[in-house]
Amino acid sequence: MAHEAEVLILQHPMEAGHAKNTGRLLHLSLPRSRVLVGETFEESGLHAAMSETPAYTVLLYPPARQDDEEPALDLEQLKDPSQVRLVVLDATWRKSRKMLHLNPLLRQLPRLSLEDVPASNYLIRKAHKPGQLSTLEATCAALAQLERDADKYQPLLQAFDGFVARQLALQSGFQSA
Repeated sequence: MAHEAEVLILQHPMEAGHAKNTGRLLHLSLPRSRVLVGETFEESGLHAAMSETPAYTVLLYPPARQDDEEPALDLEQLKDPSQVRLVVLDATWRKSRKMLHLNPLLRQLPRLSLEDVPASNYLIRKAHKPGQLSTLEATCAALAQLERDADKYQPLLQAFDGFVARQLALQSGFQSA
């Protein structure tokens, strides 16, 4: 669909082989998505991946601390989601901070933060703070926010909830055996 944002998933190598990898589920579910695996990306390759169409690239990440410089988010550019590339870091919070530190080009991107952070239903991995979502949940929330369509990604989130329920049932079965 022409009004959808593109998603570039930068996946930490430790997530790539993880059985509970929501970045892979996300990529398989979104036609306008691409995955690059690595912790440190060659700047020319990362720049090439982010300079193709669409025109405006933003990083889905909480705002920087006040002492860090961060480009301002251009709200006018966000009005046409088909012209937006959303860069998502698929990693633990600790590893995502390291990826951000190791890739200066990522720190130069304006950051999109979630306006209304939903509660996470990703009960099979531990969140250390409230508001920490899986890559799939956070990206769905960001896309719904960008595209101004709260219901559009509900089927994907419902399928994800089913995946989580199945994993919990399997864990429960193994623990009682």
